Amino acid sequence: MIEGWEAAGLGSSEMGNETKRPATYEDLMALPENMVGQIIDGELIALPRPASPHAVAHSVLGGLLISRFQVGQRAPGGWWVVDEPELHFGQDVLVPDIAGWRRERMPVMRRVPFFTLAPDWVCEVLSPSTRKLDRNRKREIYAREGVGHVWLVDPAVKTLEVFARHGGDWVSRGQYSGEAMVRAEPFEDLELDLGALWPPELEAP
Repeated sequence: MIEGWEAAGLGSSEMGNETKRPATYEDLMALPENMVGQIIDGELIALPRPASPHAVAHSVLGGLLISRFQVGQRAPGGWWVVDEPELHFGQDVLVPDIAGWRRERMPVMRRVPFFTLAPDWVCEVLSPSTRKLDRNRKREIYAREGVGHVWLVDPAVKTLEVFARHGGDWVSRGQYSGEAMVRAEPFEDLELDLGALWPPELEAP
């Protein structure tokens, strides 16, 4: 998930008393085009586009998974891998960095503005300002909705954490760092060169 700011609620102040209301989808749609909006537990969270380390890790990982599991060499079962899909779970609206659905659960990719079927896998790319949200509130919702696996990618420390849902809890299935060669659930058919996610360090302009 990319860096941004979080609005704790929407409302108005009258005679010194503030009243708040849950954020609505209309509030989300009213955000500027350069912002990614989410609604979690009634709170509107607005996120600008990511900095380059986040964008590179996000883009490279998505490209590798799409080329291996969606087009070209199609692994048995197949996947739909989607960049920043909008997920609607009741009143919650989440936008993971990448999500994947097994084709046995979603045989056809329909033309829809958002998804209500929970993915089988999601990936969040962490940033300092959103790490807590990704690890806690969003993972709780993913578990509640039946997502099978969550990956947390942290470009700052060059790590990949893999979690599988067991009952209603997340169980660690591995933590990898640096330039390790990784076979991680649920994409064990791909030997992932983790170092490809981290761009060479460049000085700021």
